[in-house]
Amino acid sequence: MKRSNFDLERLQSAEKLEANDNFTPCPVNKGDELFPNGIFVFNITKMLEHIKNNSDEIDLVEVTVADFSKSFSSTDEPYVDSVDVYRPVLLAEISPGHYNLIDGNHRMEKARRMGISRIFAYRLNVKQHIEFLTERKAYLSYVEYWNGKLK
Repeated sequence: MKRSNFDLERLQSAEKLEANDNFTPCPVNKGDELFPNGIFVFNITKMLEHIKNNSDEIDLVEVTVADFSKSFSSTDEPYVDSVDVYRPVLLAEISPGHYNLIDGNHRMEKARRMGISRIFAYRLNVKQHIEFLTERKAYLSYVEYWNGKLK
């Protein structure tokens, strides 16, 4: 995703994270959808439940489809056809001021094919999505990773 002036301002004002000694990893139940990003695994199912119950706390923004590259290696064609392209995708602030698509690759692909240039996305900052990490070791590594990205 291209960085906007808003994102660059956020990057400059991004805060250092302090590790919470009481951090409890997000539980994983059978059937939960997970998003692995290296050692960092986020529980998408629990994140979506949180958004549903706290939608007033999460930014719903319009994003440009062309700003997101096709980032998955294989496309489940029947699944692409079945997805609701009007259901918002999820973006997470993976490093200061930089948001990655963590849920909605098939919706993004369908939007491309349909010629839709903009779709809605829930945009979660680091403090909103870090609680959905599924392992304590990954949480501590993430805090270190984040802080290492600050200027």
